[in-house]
Amino acid sequence: MRVCVLHGAKDLRLEERPAAALGPVQVRLQFGVGGICGSDLHYYYDGRVGDFALREPLILGHEVAGEVIETGRDVGRVKIGDRVAVNPSLPCWQCRACQSGRTNLCRRMTFLGSAAVMPHVQGALQEQLVVFESQCFVVPRATPYGIAALAEPLAVCLHAVRRAGDLLGRRALITGSGPIGALTCLAARHAGAASVTVTDIAAPPLAIARRLGADETIDIAAEPDRIEAYQADKGWFDVAFEASGNPRALITCLECVRPGGRIVQLGMLPSGTLGLPLTKITPKELDLVGTFRFHDEFGAAVEALVSGRLDAAPVLTGTFGAEQRDAAFAAALDREHHMKVQLVFEAS
Repeated sequence: MRVCVLHGAKDLRLEERPAAALGPVQVRLQFGVGGICGSDLHYYYDGRVGDFALREPLILGHEVAGEVIETGRDVGRVKIGDRVAVNPSLPCWQCRACQSGRTNLCRRMTFLGSAAVMPHVQGALQEQLVVFESQCFVVPRATPYGIAALAEPLAVCLHAVRRAGDLLGRRALITGSGPIGALTCLAARHAGAASVTVTDIAAPPLAIARRLGADETIDIAAEPDRIEAYQADKGWFDVAFEASGNPRALITCLECVRPGGRIVQLGMLPSGTLGLPLTKITPKELDLVGTFRFHDEFGAAVEALVSGRLDAAPVLTGTFGAEQRDAAFAAALDREHHMKVQLVFEAS
């Protein structure tokens, strides 16, 4: 079978590898579609994501949907022919984090396409993917693969909204309108936020945020004065989601959130000392919380997508064949024309 293997920064190869053996509680999937995530972009362009550096060849990808083509002898919940969204997380269920209900913080987490551990956990960009039955969430056959594969990034955003606390009637700021920022806008609106303002440095991503429910969008590059107005009187927003990973955007959140408000750090900040003005946290008594991946939100994301309760389709902007993998990663970085780019394996 063909797989997409990253050997180093900008060195993504299409290789032939033997199909993996199937365990008793595992299933084999025929790859349907896989999304390119922000972490995939960092691996591709930088060879690392934050503190997670590439130390051996890595099959990328963790946003995936496919069709069950083989089942292990003890599999009973899914069957051959089922279309499924795949939860890329496989926690140990034994550590303190798992036992406390925070499986996303599992110390022995196996997460598809991750260099956080050594050996690396190989990812989903494979023509045939073997996963555990527990990772498979069956979707109706009428559900497009592209929509089913959005369950993973949407779950990330649902978890971030959960970390923000009760949003009913609250005024929310989202800095960064990439796929995660845009889907956070969708999730925050669904959670009852009274108003959602989204900022970015480019106009096209903000247009998608408006389609997903943003009340106001601000192009920081073109109109910096507009966001500065929200810094008056120690801030206006009740909650902010920093979704860009840019330290300057976090400073904006610190300045624009009212005293007693909460900031949820969703974007992956650069490694190292950042020199942020954290002295604003104490006198404003701000809550600054992190959010990492998701735990039980994955099933909720699948249900919201397949039911149509949340329409995430506007973030889908392009599909490329695996043979066009370099062009696909370039497109995923082209914020003027693309947001969520997905890959398929065309018939060989």
